[in-house]
Amino acid sequence: MSERRLTGLDRLLIQADRALRTLSPGAPSHGRPSPARGEIESEMTEAERRHAAGLMRVNHSGEVCAQALYQGQALTAKLPQVRGEMERAADEEIDHLAWCDQRLRELDSRPSLLNPLWYGLSFGLGAAAGKVSDRVSLGFVAATEEQVCKHLESHLQRLPAQDARSRAVVEQMRIDEQEHGHAALSAGGARFPAPMKGVMTLVSKVMTSISYRI
Repeated sequence: MSERRLTGLDRLLIQADRALRTLSPGAPSHGRPSPARGEIESEMTEAERRHAAGLMRVNHSGEVCAQALYQGQALTAKLPQVRGEMERAADEEIDHLAWCDQRLRELDSRPSLLNPLWYGLSFGLGAAAGKVSDRVSLGFVAATEEQVCKHLESHLQRLPAQDARSRAVVEQMRIDEQEHGHAALSAGGARFPAPMKGVMTLVSKVMTSISYRI
């Protein structure tokens, strides 16, 4: 029996379902166990816990943006194989979303209250990039993952030294994000010029500074 082809309405309903699951605390499920599972919860001061939670909240918001970006791109991708690549990447990023959500709960904290806004903006950017061309869409993924890796590397420096559980999550995320960026370029993604990356860096700094607190 042949598989039923998805209509435009089917895809919109799928996107709505993914959005709800992404934005609902505790809802994301993951295929891989958290990298923090083998690490002991260390003693931290209240200030250190708040700082670690702020950084993990930023990381969680970044994964919300990643979900939205990939879904927006998958919706407007020209070639079926590119659409499939975006959907697979989004599935892999669910692990990161779940790990960050779990770590926030362990730190007695919560995700950013502005995640619905970040999701909507990122979905729009992803859909717009996909409308231009698959090459630009893939290039946008690569440039975004480059920014994410820089943030994760800085978080490894800024997290409390004894917070091994958060560090384990961030380190695995950094490895995965690097692979996603390289895969996007290998698939034919355009290399964005430095000025465009500079603008992306400024926008990213605004989002991260707000998500750290709210």
